[in-house]
Amino acid sequence: MPAPDLVTAELTLTGRITTASNATFLGSIGDVQVVYKPIAGESPLWDFPDGTLAHREVAAYLVSQALGWDIVPRTWLRDGPLGEGMVQFWQEQDPTQTAVDLVPTENVPESGWKQVLEGHDENGRTVALVHEDSPALRRMAVFDLLVNNADRKGNHILAMTDGHRHGVDHGLTFHSEHKLRTVIWGWVGDALTADECDGVDRVSEELHRGLGRDLAKLLTSEEIAALGARCARLRREGRFPAPSGAVSAVPWPLF
Repeated sequence: MPAPDLVTAELTLTGRITTASNATFLGSIGDVQVVYKPIAGESPLWDFPDGTLAHREVAAYLVSQALGWDIVPRTWLRDGPLGEGMVQFWQEQDPTQTAVDLVPTENVPESGWKQVLEGHDENGRTVALVHEDSPALRRMAVFDLLVNNADRKGNHILAMTDGHRHGVDHGLTFHSEHKLRTVIWGWVGDALTADECDGVDRVSEELHRGLGRDLAKLLTSEEIAALGARCARLRREGRFPAPSGAVSAVPWPLF
């Protein structure tokens, strides 16, 4: 749980992120810079219940904590100038780094990167969607599998100066039906590492303890059961799955 002052101290709005599909604001709580997404500003969706995206963002943070990989920045629910919403620590990413990119096909790096797909840009040139081949991004791919992330766009991955990678914008998660859409498909068929297996096991175990109790305040019992089933399936298969189902394997737009 966040410190009491982060829940009760005044949240002051300092700006708005106009490119977001839902109302998203920059703000501050004392000296702490935050992102604030009021539930009242959530756009209705045909496949997710209304007014639940903020709860799913907090649930994603709790799963990130159970994994122990610090993927999702600290996130909690609290009241704000526009009502209750999700609040998350702001992260200042490194503008000189990128974890996901679109490059001309002939410029795909020979090592250190994974190619996901090819396509054509607005000028008809052939381009490739690529992402870095790093332990940090592999962990995020495992996280996305568990939370059933339906919207892992390239700009939802924050490249930090120290090489860490944060994931943000997790409102479209935890659906009980398969919804996985992501730009980080580069490890299809690869076996999970021991560290990745241990992370999945921690989530499975915590679902029967504190994590399960906390998620019950945010998600339906069906959604929590589906999370447990995804953990079990990933550990049973022991490798990154290929895209499946009728849904698109990647979000649109990609960034």
